Formats: sequence, structure tokens, C-alpha cells
Amino acid sequence: MGDLFLVRHGETEWSRSGRHTGLTDVPLTEHGRDEARSLVPLIRSHRIGAAFVSPSQRARETAELIGLHAVRVDPDLHEWDYGGYEGVTTVEIHRSRPDWFLFTDGVEAGPADHPGETPDRVGERADRVLAKVEAAFANTEGCVVLVAHGHFLRVLTARHLGLPPGSGALFQLATGTLCRLGTEHGRPVIAAWNVRPPA
Repeated sequence: MGDLFLVRHGETEWSRSGRHTGLTDVPLTEHGRDEARSLVPLIRSHRIGAAFVSPSQRARETAELIGLHAVRVDPDLHEWDYGGYEGVTTVEIHRSRPDWFLFTDGVEAGPADHPGETPDRVGERADRVLAKVEAAFANTEGCVVLVAHGHFLRVLTARHLGLPPGSGALFQLATGTLCRLGTEHGRPVIAAWNVRPPA
């Protein structure tokens, strides 16, 4: 099995200000586009067998800017549905819930079109994506790339390592970075994390 590359989309206005950005379709900033473009040399140095991207424009544009072709849009790669916390910062949430923590507490219920997700529900989506990745490895040569979102990719990393979804809290993930998940002696490992090209 080859390496699994994770790309978090570039910066948006909401990611810069710390607002929880789940299903709201916020575009990249110009700095976010520059972050994506900077990853091109890292991507080009590997043979890509398959690539999957979140439906959001910030992820799709990132995939385009890093030069991925024949990318499959996968709804399971969307960001955590933050429900009632969509567009709200952690600082604002802590004013009424000072001990709140996303990876253990989940979110407040939202409207019918984005009711919110528990950590376990996000973990179920991550497991579905990992099953698709495994199938892609069985049918192609080279690496598999996922272009998606910070909190979702953190949960996916936890599940890849056999950890519960809430353990995604252990893996801080910056915008416009590349991570590599691989194996060592047949066991899943993190081979690289939060990688950016040298300045």
C-alpha cells in the first residue's frame, strides 16, 4: 500500500479569524491561494494514483492550484458539521461554555440543513473515506491524496491510526499544509505532518 497524503485547504477569511467553518462555502483568500501553490513541488515529486476532494470550493480550488487532475469529489470529505456553532469562534463559545471542547463535546444543534455532528459521527465518515482509500490503493499504483479540512482530517488521522475520533485533538493542522500517512513494519504511522516548502 502506498502513502496517503492529506492536504488541508488554504486560508480563508473564516479560518484566519478562527470561525468554525463547516458547511458554509467560504472561498480562499489570496494568501490561501499562495499557500496552495507553494505545495506544488511537494505534490509533483510523487506519483499520484488517485485523488479525492471535499465538495467545498475552498478544497476544490486548493486541489486545482496544487495541480491535481481527475479528482473525485467525495461528500464524505466535507468538514465537521458545526451545527449551531457554525461561524462562531471558540472564544465566543467559551463565554457560555468555558469547558467546551469540540473533540469531546461535539456541537450545539443547528437548523435542519446542518444539524451538527458528534465526534463519533465524524469518525464514521472518516472510516468510509479510509475504506475508499483502501479500494483506490487496490486498483492503482502510487499515492492517494485527500484535499479537505482541518478538523475532519484530524479525525481521519486518528481513525487511520486505530484511535477513537476524539484523539484527532492530538494533531494540530495548519492551513495550506501537507501530511503523509504511511506504514512501518505493517503498522500505520504518521510519516510527515504540517509540511510546507522551505521559505
